[in-house]
Amino acid sequence: MSDTPSPSAEPQHALLDWDERGQPLSRLFGDVYFSQDNGLAETRQVFLANNDLPARFAALADGEQLVIGETGFGTGLNFLCAWQLFEQQAPVGARLHFVSVEKYPLSHADLQRALALWPELAPFAEALLAQYVALHPGFQRLLFGGGRIVLSLLIGDVLELLPQLDARIDAWFLDGFAPAKNPQMWTPELFAELARLSAPQASIGTFTSTGHVRRSLNQAGFQMQRVPGLGKKWEVLKGRFSGTPAAPGKPWFARPPVPAGARQALVIGAGLAGCATAASLAARGWQVSLLERHAGIAQEASGNPQGVLYLKLSAHGTALSRLIVSGFGYTRRLLEQLHKGRDWDNCGVLQLAFDAKEAQRQAQLAAAFPSDLLVNLDRASAEERAGIRLPAGGLFYPQAGWAHPPALCELLASQANIRLQLHQEALELRRDGKTWQAWHGEQLLASAPVVVLAAAAEIQRFPCSAELPLKRIRGQISRLPATAESRALTTVVCAEGYVAPPRLGEHTLGASFDFSSDDLTPSSADHAGNLELLQQISADLAERLHSAQLDPARLQGRAAFRCTSPDYLPIVGPLAERQAFTAAYAVLGKDARQVPDTPCPWLDGLYINSGHGSRGLITAPLAGELIAAWLNDEPLPVPRDVAEACHPNRFALRALIRGQ
Repeated sequence: MSDTPSPSAEPQHALLDWDERGQPLSRLFGDVYFSQDNGLAETRQVFLANNDLPARFAALADGEQLVIGETGFGTGLNFLCAWQLFEQQAPVGARLHFVSVEKYPLSHADLQRALALWPELAPFAEALLAQYVALHPGFQRLLFGGGRIVLSLLIGDVLELLPQLDARIDAWFLDGFAPAKNPQMWTPELFAELARLSAPQASIGTFTSTGHVRRSLNQAGFQMQRVPGLGKKWEVLKGRFSGTPAAPGKPWFARPPVPAGARQALVIGAGLAGCATAASLAARGWQVSLLERHAGIAQEASGNPQGVLYLKLSAHGTALSRLIVSGFGYTRRLLEQLHKGRDWDNCGVLQLAFDAKEAQRQAQLAAAFPSDLLVNLDRASAEERAGIRLPAGGLFYPQAGWAHPPALCELLASQANIRLQLHQEALELRRDGKTWQAWHGEQLLASAPVVVLAAAAEIQRFPCSAELPLKRIRGQISRLPATAESRALTTVVCAEGYVAPPRLGEHTLGASFDFSSDDLTPSSADHAGNLELLQQISADLAERLHSAQLDPARLQGRAAFRCTSPDYLPIVGPLAERQAFTAAYAVLGKDARQVPDTPCPWLDGLYINSGHGSRGLITAPLAGELIAAWLNDEPLPVPRDVAEACHPNRFALRALIRGQ
């Protein structure tokens, strides 16, 4: 193996040329990114004014949102102008959600150079550049203004990604390169997707006035008209969607009605899933009661000193693999807010090719993903990256690393709208009218119209969620004091286990897997097993740590339960009442192709965020955004089929189809 990626794995960044005025041009499409006369004025007229956004932003009420969809993110100029206008016109409690598709995103350096052309947008551009990291293929979510501004970037081909989007778009910006230069961005197939995603009377604006574009949009259900352009551009198009809203999908995966009344939520469990859910809701103005049975947050599986941002991917585009790529990017951007070196480090993660089967799997991954996400290293290159001798080369994830999960939980739980209630163990969940109540014996702990169960496998104590097939797996990590020699380790190295560079003078080594033990007391046997994993990872590092002299009975560490599901996907979303679900969709037991129009018998206001297993650092924060999207009728932060693959109702559905 070598550290040179195959051509198919190269990052698909835009290739730019720069004219004499310092403005960017696309080398691939031979076209400009914005008007060379006045790009700001063009954006403000063609997209902001022609979608009537100044008045629409001003008319929003607290708690309301406006969703903009865009084809062609480019330099982000349209997004920054919309954000600036939103800050000027919208009330403080309103929200802007901007969804944009881009096949060839600019590199960070090119984006910085392009946005420097617009000094008046500098505060917005700086915020975008700070979050412009780990933008890999698929759905990527970026947050600004404390979560008030949400940017969903869909990295890839527009006709592959828009069909995966679940959203209701209020205003469209059609801003691909000119139809003559980039015809695939102006096809009837694309316009049909715009119609599917459009809210009633959605507006649309575009710089082109080409006849076939206008006719195709009209045929898709948009009433288009030519209006005056700007400067040399005599005419542009604007319009409204007057077509029929898209038919609802399968009712068991449909969106439940958005809860009416006070936006109050009760979240049970203050590990990473619970803190992330609370943070995502609080950012949207919800008042959240966060219940935790321990004396502090992140006391169980989220309490390890170092968790690894490890991407276990598939070359076949599975739901889990796409969730991991999106979740990795979201978590990576969150970590930028923490203290680097103490709370996290993007030192990279190296997965050793410890046998022929693993080497073959890694070769497939290197061919399937861009090299800014992962790259194959031969043994010499891997040793150079890691700073120690290794038994093999492997797959290197340059933007990954380790994080201190309790620090991330603290960041998430520190929102102003979150009320953290410690030493509050919910033993019973009751429904009182339209309110969920958490009880401990005779004591009412908290109540709200919405409850999110985020307490790992402990949610099985409640009858409503008792049938969710969660299982607990005990894992133990060992804390090894760093030596002068072991500090040479510069990246996380994984094989069957993992070892991380030192944090506060200690390496984290782990982790054991035990499916049968319920005892969380750290055991010397598991410490001994972890030391064996260290020997397999690197005999050189084991020697540097003097592992042969370490007494497993004296080692420090901690044990916790990972909580996972049978299909290894997390369980995230609204939950139906099991018996009523079985009765409503009994026909599926005879014919799984049926789609009855019976509404799903939801447990109104009850949601699940659990089953993240050993991937919680990557999947749990984004799952909080998914819960918030369900509850606020927002664009989902993952493809629709990924949301369905994670849906709590999937187990009742499978049981029905299998006749169980």
